[in-house]
Amino acid sequence: MALHFLVDEPPTDGPAVADAAPGDEIVITGAEAHHAAVVRRVRVGEEVTVGDGAGVWLTGVVAASAPKRVAVTVTGRTVTEAPTPRLVLAQALAKGDRDELAVQAATELGVDEIVPWQGARSVSRWSGDKAVKGVARWQSIVREAAKQAHRSWVPRVSTPVSVAGLAARAAHARVLVLEPTASVPLSALSIADSAEIVLVVGPEGGIAPDELDALAAAGATAVRLGDTVLRTSTAGPAALAVVNARLGRW
Repeated sequence: MALHFLVDEPPTDGPAVADAAPGDEIVITGAEAHHAAVVRRVRVGEEVTVGDGAGVWLTGVVAASAPKRVAVTVTGRTVTEAPTPRLVLAQALAKGDRDELAVQAATELGVDEIVPWQGARSVSRWSGDKAVKGVARWQSIVREAAKQAHRSWVPRVSTPVSVAGLAARAAHARVLVLEPTASVPLSALSIADSAEIVLVVGPEGGIAPDELDALAAAGATAVRLGDTVLRTSTAGPAALAVVNARLGRW
C-alpha cells in the first residue's frame, strides 16, 4: 500500500489538496514534509497518496523530496462523502493515557467526532488552559491515527462538555450509554435509521447514578457489552466494532 500523507493547512506553494486535479503539482511542507522525506524516506518516482482530511483523496508520484519540501505530481483524484450515520464517541476524561488510548483506537475504527466529557467520577480534570491543551493533544492523536489508518475524513475533537451537554445531544441523535448493568445488549439494538449515534463511555469508576438518570431522562438508552466490565480505554472501541458490524461497514 502506498504511503499516505495529510495536508490540511493552506499551501505556501501550489494548489491546495482540495483544489488539485490530475497533472497539478502539490507541495508538502513543514512537519509533514520532514516526516515524508526523513522518517518515511519517500523517493522521487514513488507513488503516494495525499488527503486533506475532508474527503479529498489524491494519488500521485513524488517529483521532489527534501526535508522541507516534498512535491507530488497528481495522477488521480477521488472525493469521498462524509459517512452516515455519524459515529460519535463521548469519552470521559481518565487518568494516565487511558482516554488517549481510546481516542487513538476509536479513530482507527471509524469514529467521526470525539467529545471529551467531565464525569463526576473522572480523576482527570480539565479547566482553563489545561482544557485547551487537552483538546489540542487529542486532536493531534486523532490526526496521526487517521493518517495511519488511511482515512479520507479526519474526525474532529469537540470542546469538553458536562453530562448536561451529552444529554442535549439526545434531542437530535441516538445516544447510547455504555453501562455494564444495563439489560439491553448493544448488539440487539436497531441503529440503521439513526442520523447520528453517540456512544457514551464513563470514567474509571463508571458513570454516577445521577448522571445515568439525567441521560435517561433526556432520551438516552443504556446498553451493555457482554457480561464483563471493560476499561474506559477499551469500551468505546469495542462498541464501535459492534456498531460497524451492525451497519454493514465491516
